[in-house]
Amino acid sequence: MSDKLIIFDTTLRDGEQSPGASMTKDEKVRIAKILEKMRVDV
Repeated sequence: MSDKLIIFDTTLRDGEQSPGASMTKDEKVRIAKILEKMRVDV
């Protein structure tokens, strides 16, 4: 068994489709950079 944990985050895609939720371009870039640092697939 592998000890590797794989996370696939859909916040940037699915989060925008939630009623009342919207992110600015800057917010999306900031989130993407944080996820990249954490090595999360987006």
